[in-house]
Amino acid sequence: MRSLALVTLAAGLALSLGGAATTATTATRDYAEVALNVLPPGQSGSLAFGRNSSDQLALYDGLTPLGGNVDARSLRRFFKSARFGVQGKPVKTDRPRAGLRILWDRFGVPHIYGTKRADVHFGAGWVTAKDRGILLHLLRWAGRLAALDVPGVNPFTVALSGRRFFPSAQTEAILRQQERLVSGQGPRARQLLRDVDAFVAGINAYNRSIGLTGDAWKRVDVIAVGALMGANLGLGGGDETRRSLFLDALERQVGATAARQIWTDLREKQDVETPVSIAKSFPYGGADGIGAGSVVLDDGSFTPALGAASGQSAMSAWPVKASNALLVSGKRSTNGRPLFVAGPQVGHAYPQLLMELDLHGGGIDARGASFPGLSFYVLLGRGSDYAWSATSSNSDVVDHFVEELCGDDFHYRFRGSCREMGTIDAGTLQQGVGQPDRRLIYRTTVHGPVLGYATVDGRRVAISSRRSTRGRELLSALVFQDLNTGAVRSAKTFARAAAKLEFTFNLLYADNRDIAMFSTGRLPVRASGADGSLPTVGTGEYEWRGFLPARSHPQVVNPPSGLIVNWNNKPAAGFAASDDNWTFGSVHRVDLLGPGLAKRRKHTLATVVGVMNGAATQDLRLVRVLPALIDVLRGSQPPSARAAAMVNALSSWLLAGGSRLDRDLDGKVDHPGAAVMDAAWRKLADAVMTPAIGSLTERLGTLQTWSDNASGDGSSFGSGWYGWIEKDLRRALGRPVRDPYTTRFCGGGDLNACRDSLWAALDAAGAELAAAQGPNVEAWRADATRERINYSPLPRTMRWSNRPTFQQIMTFKGHRARS
Repeated sequence: MRSLALVTLAAGLALSLGGAATTATTATRDYAEVALNVLPPGQSGSLAFGRNSSDQLALYDGLTPLGGNVDARSLRRFFKSARFGVQGKPVKTDRPRAGLRILWDRFGVPHIYGTKRADVHFGAGWVTAKDRGILLHLLRWAGRLAALDVPGVNPFTVALSGRRFFPSAQTEAILRQQERLVSGQGPRARQLLRDVDAFVAGINAYNRSIGLTGDAWKRVDVIAVGALMGANLGLGGGDETRRSLFLDALERQVGATAARQIWTDLREKQDVETPVSIAKSFPYGGADGIGAGSVVLDDGSFTPALGAASGQSAMSAWPVKASNALLVSGKRSTNGRPLFVAGPQVGHAYPQLLMELDLHGGGIDARGASFPGLSFYVLLGRGSDYAWSATSSNSDVVDHFVEELCGDDFHYRFRGSCREMGTIDAGTLQQGVGQPDRRLIYRTTVHGPVLGYATVDGRRVAISSRRSTRGRELLSALVFQDLNTGAVRSAKTFARAAAKLEFTFNLLYADNRDIAMFSTGRLPVRASGADGSLPTVGTGEYEWRGFLPARSHPQVVNPPSGLIVNWNNKPAAGFAASDDNWTFGSVHRVDLLGPGLAKRRKHTLATVVGVMNGAATQDLRLVRVLPALIDVLRGSQPPSARAAAMVNALSSWLLAGGSRLDRDLDGKVDHPGAAVMDAAWRKLADAVMTPAIGSLTERLGTLQTWSDNASGDGSSFGSGWYGWIEKDLRRALGRPVRDPYTTRFCGGGDLNACRDSLWAALDAAGAELAAAQGPNVEAWRADATRERINYSPLPRTMRWSNRPTFQQIMTFKGHRARS
């Protein structure tokens, strides 16, 4: 797997660690019965590699080869304590100012104890600068690009490249508007600003203590980092332009009626067969269909404003596919109390994008992980008697609007009058070596930045982007203020707090009595006829009609099943997929978790972790699509003995569990079926889809990746192709399909033609494998080294495992008084 190393061009920012050991401070009462976590590769983010740079990598990697065979001893071996306070003797101590002590444990985790609340946040700033100074430098400037949604620029790419963005005075003024917005929201919001100020003071104090000069941190830096993280990991939608261009290409190829049927089938906005985390229906986003307020752009007509390659938002989703949560209620656990196994996936990198903190004092009691620059609060973790986590929900908070131009490219019509576009001079972006710096100046409308220009039936239009959370990023920190201060005392108060989060996440919660989930986001209520699947008419008739109230968000407490399971799948029935999400079909990776949880009536933490760990290396294509494929091929004549042997290898792999593990570490996936699947998958997918969409099959792969493992992403399955193929093959077999496609894909609906095309795809893949690895199918192997996770520049890698970056294992035995 490609490394996400963040250290390039940043060697001069490595920060030293120092201090002497002292006796641990007693924290608030800890009600946890079991509290464990892991965050690889390690807590340290310094370029002076030490023990804490990679000591958690061995823990994480050690669990992987166990698959589902996890016991209580495994938990103690492969996770570390997540209890409040230092377990054992502290290895060093800092006293940055009176009223503040910071103790580091043997894993390098800082435990911060302050007399006052401001002391705690100051300490959080101090340790963030000490442990993640490199990331602070890289993220703060790129974050401004995210806050403004500068078109054609991906802020994460800028951050990872080490390039500096120099913001203009106009950019800084725009960010400062958030300070005024937050201060007007009441006393708790004003306390949030004071917390930020103390945190910033801690960052600056540490930097001064080591003689690090440069721009001092300010509130706007925190706002910028919040935009970078929230407007990416907590984003959904914003790809309407590319999808619209594809629809027009379909119409030109097969005609308008057939094209719209195909497009709606692939869109799977409301597929009733898709797995959901909450059974109750929470209607949002409307039904399938293309309304009068939606626009189809002329294919090939889009021209980006600032050099973006397409109409896709520059803030495309962070390429991670592993955030999951497995919550088991007390009635399904052996100890009679809820079990919590959950964590987010933010990628694997050195320095790790997350860091861990343990915060106590002045009303603050929380331990867990946070993003540098937002680490005045724990964002994913636990309080004294509850735990919480998050998965990205990808709900639709970004829409593209089509602006009718008035005379030239810089005037547009809105609500009956012609308006001049605004102009934002964002600042200057460093380019690569030998390239001149780039001034980022772009136009805006009432909806937001102008992404570019296109045509509709030959008429020139502008495309702008509206994000519901733009200019409001810091407000989402209010939920974490509640979680860090113990204001959350029950599932009910958890939901009340979760409703404050405007980014799109599924928040998960457990205490000693309840499990709960709340799907968050500032979700627009769209006008009738403008469903957000395609660009929206921008002349004013189809503006947003407000935002979805908290009571209408997907949410549940203690469901009858006793389980809440999410792997970035659809949160609830009736809740529409966003325009850039074509994965909510009949097959989703969350399907890998269900059977293991259903197998037992009563669970322990170890059995739940085993379900998660077993699924983390399974091949979803094999487990969920192969059975239908084999049934289609059954009874037909294979074109060669080799093709028949390939099917046998796949069947054998399925019976063996479908794991992509390399247990003997010889650099090869253990089972030959993996090599067959990797070589054949894309060919099989093309064989199914090409009869309906012809040459556009290749282009469909740019909108929705084949996930054929060509990039070495192991079992990171997050594609709509699985559901498209599985559902179409079931229909070809005449089996029940609750929500059938209008289109017949494989073989054009002819079962024999479908079989022939699938056999041909397998045989072609077999010819390639035989040429590369010889004729013996049983000797074929997929390359496991390509899938290993690389933490460059650390000289360490680990096995691929599709599980959260930061993972918590929790159960609680008691609770404070509830409210």
